[in-house]
Amino acid sequence: MQICAVCCGTKRLTEIACPSDCVYLAAAREHPPAAAVRRQKQDVAALVRHMRDLSEQQSQLFFLIATFLLRYEPPELNPLIDDDIAEGMDALAATYETAARGVIYEHRAASLSAERLANSLRTLLAEAARTGESSFQRAAPVVLRRIAAAAREKMPDEAGNRRAFLDLIGRVIHMQDKEAADPGQTGSNTDDGPRVIIP
Repeated sequence: MQICAVCCGTKRLTEIACPSDCVYLAAAREHPPAAAVRRQKQDVAALVRHMRDLSEQQSQLFFLIATFLLRYEPPELNPLIDDDIAEGMDALAATYETAARGVIYEHRAASLSAERLANSLRTLLAEAARTGESSFQRAAPVVLRRIAAAAREKMPDEAGNRRAFLDLIGRVIHMQDKEAADPGQTGSNTDDGPRVIIP
């Protein structure tokens, strides 16, 4: 069967069932389009900016929470948005900061969606705290504030997207998962860009 170059490039694996031994498919996996590579670099750079100067423990906690956010399913039909994430993270951070001053007080998020998110995340954080109680108590509020700031920051090309941060971490974590499964598939295993290591 003959396939033109345009169809090969635009309908590959969507409308055309490509054989696994196709040389053009292999080349496309090894050398993704420049726009895709550029987007990957922008995504990683945006995330790295919010993780600057975090310790290894804090970086691991950042990705633990990010993964939780991607898997979180709101109990109702209200989709999770970045504002909910920012409010929930701020409430949890304030609770940890108050506890560090010797006062046990649970801060509440302003919206019901954010409060539900915070309550769900509290369980995960309580489990994570068991590994290193004192260091975790110091690391958690820093990471939570960084995630809140990242959720509030809108990239210029996504100013109207209420899930821009969620989409960003989804793309980065998905990209890292693909690279872990097949290091040569994305063609981004060179040392010319920032790298994020998922713990």
